[in-house]
Amino acid sequence: MDIRLVNLTKVFADKDSEVRAVDNLDTVIPSGKLIGLLGPSGCGKSTTLYMIAGLLNPTEGQIFFGNADVTQLPPEKRGIGLVFQNYALYPHMTVKQNILFPLQNLKVPKAEALQRAQKVADLVAIGSLMNRKPKQLSGGQQQRVAIARALVKNPDVLLLDEPLSNLDARLRLQTREEIKRIQRETGITTIFVTHDQEEAMSISDEIIVMKDGVAQQKGAPQEVYNNPVNLFVAKFLGTPPINVFKGYIKDGGVYIGEDRILETELPEQEVTIGIRPEGFEVNEDGTGDFTLKIKLVEYIGRDKSVVAENEYCESPTFRFIVDADIKNIVDGRVIKAKIKPHKCFIFDKLTEKRLQ
Repeated sequence: MDIRLVNLTKVFADKDSEVRAVDNLDTVIPSGKLIGLLGPSGCGKSTTLYMIAGLLNPTEGQIFFGNADVTQLPPEKRGIGLVFQNYALYPHMTVKQNILFPLQNLKVPKAEALQRAQKVADLVAIGSLMNRKPKQLSGGQQQRVAIARALVKNPDVLLLDEPLSNLDARLRLQTREEIKRIQRETGITTIFVTHDQEEAMSISDEIIVMKDGVAQQKGAPQEVYNNPVNLFVAKFLGTPPINVFKGYIKDGGVYIGEDRILETELPEQEVTIGIRPEGFEVNEDGTGDFTLKIKLVEYIGRDKSVVAENEYCESPTFRFIVDADIKNIVDGRVIKAKIKPHKCFIFDKLTEKRLQ
């Protein structure tokens, strides 16, 4: 089932102020896909999820599940499964009882309920833990119980609100792989809210990047990474983050300081330049167009992570990644690097929209 959001807006107001938490969000969540809502704290992603769930009423706009307008429907009438960050399991109940609880409220016959509970527990790989209490489970196992409880109702839509935030790094990786597997096996339309861009890019079929309640860009994760529409999206996606420099365009060239790093057909102007960490090419012969000073070299397996300086960088240092076999990268050395055109983006200095 697809989800259509039409001019969805949520305003929180009191007598002294007004906050537009979500501002005219207009998008379609394709049926059977896992979509990541991504952005920093306060960008409106959880508010959007809660409106889709029916926990918050929109100030303006409509929400459609398929062809049905569900904007005014209560949560229990929307056919959703909702998983929160804190699991919200009943500590006095067993895993089986936690999973069965929604079916008891729906008055599903006992034999059918038990069969559905076991089936969904097996799906999320906790079928052998049905008689344990939540305190006897790991964080990852507790999260699987919460997912099973959401799935047992056979919902049309699964909503996940930062479900991995309370897990350690190893469990986060393991559990996000499980969520992707479960989503593929069930084919359920799923919305996954997170502020972790690595999490969203690894698990999602598409991502929607949000800022200040406004959707900035939507698309396949790698497409958004490779073709950001503005500086915010470029800076938000990527680890290490994109490197940002003051620059200008003159005589058909893109300049950082005196270094002409690229050719362009853009008119003369001051610009902001973003270069991905993997966008620097350092040769053994030391040829290149961009001058930088190496501060620190870190070996990270097959690559080197290099901390460098350039006076036109927006921060005191920046970081780039090169092959570990490159020999002429040494602390304190001034070198030349070539810039890969497809890893370098030109942004308008004032609007921060991408120009090239």
